[in-house]
Amino acid sequence: MKLRGDGVQAYGYWTLCNELERLSRIYPFLRIEPIGRSVMGKSIPAIGIGHGTKRIHYNASFHANEWITTPLLMQFLEDLSCAYARGTAWRGANIRRMLSEATLWLVPMVNPDGVDLVLQGVTPDHSHGDLLLAWNGGSPDFRNWKANIRGVDLNDQFPAHWEEEAARRGRSGPGERDYGGEAPLTEPEAIAMANFTEKHSFDLVMALHTQGQEIYWNYRDYEPQESEALADRLALASNYCAVKLTGSDAGYKDWFIQHYRRPGFTIEVGFGVNPLPVETFPVLYEQVVPILLEGLEL
Repeated sequence: MKLRGDGVQAYGYWTLCNELERLSRIYPFLRIEPIGRSVMGKSIPAIGIGHGTKRIHYNASFHANEWITTPLLMQFLEDLSCAYARGTAWRGANIRRMLSEATLWLVPMVNPDGVDLVLQGVTPDHSHGDLLLAWNGGSPDFRNWKANIRGVDLNDQFPAHWEEEAARRGRSGPGERDYGGEAPLTEPEAIAMANFTEKHSFDLVMALHTQGQEIYWNYRDYEPQESEALADRLALASNYCAVKLTGSDAGYKDWFIQHYRRPGFTIEVGFGVNPLPVETFPVLYEQVVPILLEGLEL
């Protein structure tokens, strides 16, 4: 898998679909299934690998302008699958053993409509074009867009003190970021993620975001006692900083911790200004792989 270095045409939804088709041919043991559809009808794929009793979930691109997390997760999937198929160690890890003890499910692009908007802008035939331009202050530049195609921030959509987060954000309507919708779980992408999580009842989840080189591990003291020590392990593996976060609600990780009382982590990959440049991909990948591998051992 290669990313273009010009920062213009990068990793959108159809690139993801093509990559999944390619990987499914090479590695027939991958289980690929849709978990729902976006506002614009794009199927949101999940990929399963492994057959262990530990149920682990990683996701990426909740936020549209953080799309680089998708190829990071996809490159991890490809490298993991290659080592699994060959029966070889990867970065010192016995992958076949790990995946005999854990089953990993990935959702590499939670927000496909938003990602394509960031990368392509409003195309002439876009079904939401006029509204999007209005919500974006008339500007055709959507590089800073975080929300879904209806201007709702999908990581402010979960029923974990949603009302408090909405009051804190103070957003009255759709826009590029921070509007949590009229109520929790109004958006099909967020509903898909909640249903998918409830179906599998994961033991541990990680959501990849950018940026800050930080690992958020807590939520209002709902997290289990071991979460801080687990976050310290992830930090040690990556040189990221484990951070006890306050003043934030309604995120996917928040809801998971509150709902299941199990370990959940938000991984803020890299450092800089979103969207992080394509050219930083190799460095970001070296940072995130140890976290993702360690997550399978937690």
